[in-house]
Parts: sequence; structure tokens; C-alpha cells
Amino acid sequence: MGSAAENFDYIIVGGGTAGLTVANRLSEDASVKVLVIEAGQDHSQNPLALTPGLVVGMYGNPEYDWNFSSTPQSGLNNRIINQARGKQLGGSSALNFMMLLYPPKGSLDAWGQLGNKGWDYDSLSPYLRKFATFHAPPQSAKDAVGLKYHDDSVIGDGPIQVSYGEGFGKSNAVWMETFAKLGLEMKADPRNGKALGAFQQGANIDPATHTRSYAASAHYTPEIASRPNLTVITETVVKKIVFDTSGAEPVATGVLVRTKQGTEQTLSGGEIILSAGALMSPQILELSGVGDRSLLERLNIPVVVENPNVGENLQDHPISTQGFEVNPDVPSSDVLRDPNVLNALIQMFQDGGKGPLGQSIISVAYSSLADGEGVYSEDARKALFASHDQHAQTRDGKLLRELLEGPNEPAVEYFLFPGQVHTVLDNPASMADYLLPTSPENYLTVMTMLNHPFSRGSVHITSADVDKLPSWNPGFNSNPLDLEISARHIQFVELLLRTSPFKDLFKPNGARIPQVKGDTLENAREVVRQSQVSDFHPACSLAMKPRNQGGVVDDRLRVYGTKGLRVVDASVFPIQTAGNIQTMVYVVAEKAADLIKEDRKLKA
Repeated sequence: MGSAAENFDYIIVGGGTAGLTVANRLSEDASVKVLVIEAGQDHSQNPLALTPGLVVGMYGNPEYDWNFSSTPQSGLNNRIINQARGKQLGGSSALNFMMLLYPPKGSLDAWGQLGNKGWDYDSLSPYLRKFATFHAPPQSAKDAVGLKYHDDSVIGDGPIQVSYGEGFGKSNAVWMETFAKLGLEMKADPRNGKALGAFQQGANIDPATHTRSYAASAHYTPEIASRPNLTVITETVVKKIVFDTSGAEPVATGVLVRTKQGTEQTLSGGEIILSAGALMSPQILELSGVGDRSLLERLNIPVVVENPNVGENLQDHPISTQGFEVNPDVPSSDVLRDPNVLNALIQMFQDGGKGPLGQSIISVAYSSLADGEGVYSEDARKALFASHDQHAQTRDGKLLRELLEGPNEPAVEYFLFPGQVHTVLDNPASMADYLLPTSPENYLTVMTMLNHPFSRGSVHITSADVDKLPSWNPGFNSNPLDLEISARHIQFVELLLRTSPFKDLFKPNGARIPQVKGDTLENAREVVRQSQVSDFHPACSLAMKPRNQGGVVDDRLRVYGTKGLRVVDASVFPIQTAGNIQTMVYVVAEKAADLIKEDRKLKA
């Protein structure tokens, strides 16, 4: 590890999705010394991290996962819900479901509209091309899921490898067909900024090896790791950022760390880049004296910068689940409950990445506002918001309302998950409890994810001890509009279930998880309360906005009230985007690296 006397140009706190991306890009300049500090281990050669189908084996294990539990959620029948967070090189890109979705134009233009110059769709599009390389879909994928809308010219040239597997089957094909029947056929490539309908997204799986392509494998290759100007240290905890407070504005000069051996030392840097994620970057700021004065004083932490916005404005994608028992001839991942089947599949994968464990077969759909009768007309969209006018009065709320009343913005993302999901739990030990098949029947699960939540949560420290996880309160359904929108889309799933060919996959009157049928609006609300959890996309907790409008960082990601300190991770999102967020974490990191390089040139 770097000695205490060594001075780095940049110290990156967190070797996760954003942190490793920034480290790779900054260390391309051989004259710049970069240090990355990661609390977890390097699992980049570990089969659990590399094998797509073994991801559940990491959940709840402290060697891989920080394993957050929420405060009791009053909007979810007071359930405590779980959230996996990557505790390893590569961060949460090491234990996500590898779904690579691109946000529609409106959802990114909203970033710019909230006062962030250079952060609209057109400005960010080059980074959507820069972070990944797409491989052409094989013929078997085209045969199964159509992909007629796929634009072969959108390839990109980045280190994250994205592919479409060979494992799609009847269920995926039926999904596409049924959505098209209900007026939701995908007509344009969703990677080009406009997307409504069912489609097959790529997965960040390297088609050559069938292994997970993630921040550690892409941005910390042996070649990058051998750069003499890049130092990466693992199993080292950052206790706080060190500030020089002698001048008019506090200057970040280094970090206090606890090494793997348990000793403490201060490491010095020209600029500190905080990339610990949306739940832990706020923790480190608060431990360092940046945050709400009353909270810091209560915990005897000296106040360096007073900003009550730190840890507020948290937005996550809540996801509700409805599982349905399938007919005997319909494939389901629930067969993996048989250890003999799992072992046979592991053997197959070891033989050159063959078989289902090297595939991602989740299909998705984007839908504008809808219910059990189908997709809403413009009048129906406006009527829904008019009846909840008082719940969309904030600046964010008005922006979201305008987006969702329009014809092009997906209110929800549906997932077709290949097995059973048990989210109807009061306090799971880890995310594995949601995903391990414990019911004897075989299922497929339709998940309904709210793209644009109106609810806001928070994450804050409750102790000055860095080893005590901060208190995470997603605040699901704290704004009643979210429950109303989610419930109507639960009703739409019941319509999907009544429509051929989708209905032909399932046993008539078969088992359900949860047992409540989401046919009436009140029943649908209850499905949401019983089954909704986090889709592990926390963001916005250190928002990039004007400071007087709730911001913590400016549009160059510099922390207000400080010098020499930036944040680069999902916490800086000003507002949640539509779709799975790993794409946008890479985009933010790629753009941040360019901003940092620009600012370095200006200083030179």
C-alpha cells in the first residue's frame, strides 16, 4: 500500500462501479498518481462473482455484500426490506443481475432541467456509447425474442462487454407477443432514447467466456493493474476525509484509513473522489463533518460544512412481485432447488461456459401509465394526476408529472423473472431469502418496477463508528402517488395473465406468490404493500442540484462548501432515471473522469 508519506494526485474512496472506472480513466495519464481504497476484497477471479448464475451465493455473505436492512416501512405494512450492496472490487456491479438498460431521453433531459449544465440526454449520449461494447445478437436470440428493432450500428467501444445469450425460449417469445397484442410492441431500439414496449435488453456478460463483465474485469485488467501510477488497496476502511480548515473554505487534503492490519494512518492526496455508493458516500461525508448540524453535534462530530441535504432526497426503484405457477412443460429456474440439477449445470459451465449459468434470460417491458383495462389515453393520464394534484407540487414532482403525462415516458419497467420470488417477508436475513426457491411448485414471476418514484427517502449515520452501517429509510409509498401508480400496473399484470399466449404458460387457478389476486384496485394496493422491495438502485442521496434546491454537489460534482472534494457515484443523480441504473453509474463515472481531466488542465 502507499506509504503515509506518499502524496497522490487523486485518492478514490471506493473501488466499485464508479470508482474503478474513474481510476482507469485518470491513470491513463502516466504523469498522474492515483490511489483507490476499497473496504472489500478482490474477488475478480472468484467463480461466485464471475459466474452469472451463481450470484445469489454472494448475498448476505460479509465477504461480498454489505447487506443493508431498512427501517420498518409504514408504506409496506411495516416490513423491513433488504438491499445487497457490493463489498468488493467492482462494487455492486459484481453482484447485480447484469441487466443493461438505457434511459429514455426524457428521463435524462430532466437532469439538465434541474439546473445541471451539460447533463442532458444529448450531452450524455457520447458516454452511453463510450462505456461498453455490444456484441451482435446470435440468430437463436433473434428467433426467440425478435429483436427486429435492434440497431446493429449501436456498438460502442468501451471495456464493458454486452451480449445477448443463447438461452431465450418460449416464455421470452410469449412475453414479446403478448405485450404487442396489448399495444406495447417495441418499435425503436431502446438504446436510442425512445422506448415503450417489450424488449430484450443485453446483459453485461462477455460472450467469449460467458462470465460477468463488470467494473473489476473491465477497468482493472492485469494491464491496467500493472500501471506504476495506479495503486489499489483492498480490505482498507476509510474512516473519514481529512480537511484543512485554516482558510476561508475547508480543503480536503487526505483520508484517515484503517488498514487490513488494524492500524490507522492518514494518506494525502491532491483531490479526494468519494465513490462509496448512494448509501455509504453520505455516511463518509457525515463522519467527516459534512452534513446536518444537529445530527453531527448529537454525535459529537465537529461540523466542517453544514448542509442538511446530505443523505436526503434518496430515491430508489421500488419493485413489486407477482409469481404464478407454470404448466409442467414451461421451463423455470426453480429446478435449481435440486442440488443434482445445480451441480450438473455447474459442471456444464466449467466446460467452457456452457449452459444456463452463463446466461441472463430476464426479459423486460417499458409501459406508460396503464391498469387492468390496458394502456391509458392522454386524458386518463391527466385525470390520474389531477386527482392527486397535491402530491406532485415539488419542483421534482411537477417535472415527473409532466414527463408521465406525456406519451413517451415509461412509468414502469416490467421484468419476466424465470422463477419464484419470495418478497412477502417481514425481515429477511439477506436478498438470498427473496430468491431461493422454497415453494414446491415451479413459477415465473412478473415484477413491476416504478421508474419515477415521487417518494423520497434518506440515509444517515446513527453513530460516529464507521463500522455501524447507516440507517437506510427508502420511504417507499411515503408519497401516495407511488402506491396508486404501482397498484394500477399490478392490475395490468392481471390483464397480461388473462391474455393469450401469455396465459397459456400458467396453470389455471395455480398457486400464486403473494396469494392476493391484484384484480381490484384495493387488492392491487395490498399486493404492493405485501411484496414491494428495493430493486437495489438507490441513488440521489448527494444530489447534483443548486445548493438552495437540495443539492450537495455542483454540476462538476464538487461538494458545496469544500475544495478538493468530489463525489462520483449514483448518489449524485439529481433525479432517478427510468430503467436499471448501472448504465448511468458508468456514464456518470466516464463523464466525471473527463471533467476532472479538464479541471486539471485548467490548473496547469
